Amino acid sequence: MAFSPDPVQRFDEIVATFTERVEGTADWDASAPVEGWVARDVVDHLITWIRGFLASGGVELPPVDETSPVDAWASHVAHLQGLLARSADDQFTHPMIGTGRLADIIDQFYTSDVFMHTWDLARATAQDETLDAEYSAQLLAGMRPIEAMLRTSGHYGPAMPVADDAPPHEHLMAFIGRRV
Repeated sequence: MAFSPDPVQRFDEIVATFTERVEGTADWDASAPVEGWVARDVVDHLITWIRGFLASGGVELPPVDETSPVDAWASHVAHLQGLLARSADDQFTHPMIGTGRLADIIDQFYTSDVFMHTWDLARATAQDETLDAEYSAQLLAGMRPIEAMLRTSGHYGPAMPVADDAPPHEHLMAFIGRRV
């Protein structure tokens, strides 16, 4: 499946797959592939960091319904979809990355993170780990030239070994430090 070239539509498509994994999770305390995390931490990370990121540029999202990870995720997605519906073309200025179109910045920094963490949640909860091959290859191609910066950021572990003939999503996940 090729994702839409439109960042708002691509957000919806990628979030839909992650939402399926959220709704398919039976054990929120299952160990995740990120050291020290369980399944609920994957969802919490995706909710928490983008809210802080946006707030540092002056965009505040309403609080999420935190009765369960499923409800928190659904509430969070609704807030982001509403923001994109209202403000996708607005300029957004972040103190660390500069200014750009809000939809493009969310796409570059957040949608790709949701995509990769879909694998983490799927792996933690024994669901389908397969990620879109074309988008996996695209992300990996974009990350390779900035590998040193990514590694020193502390957000990615050392690259893990992967078979040459492994599917593109396994190459991507191994690149960001996951054992596949």
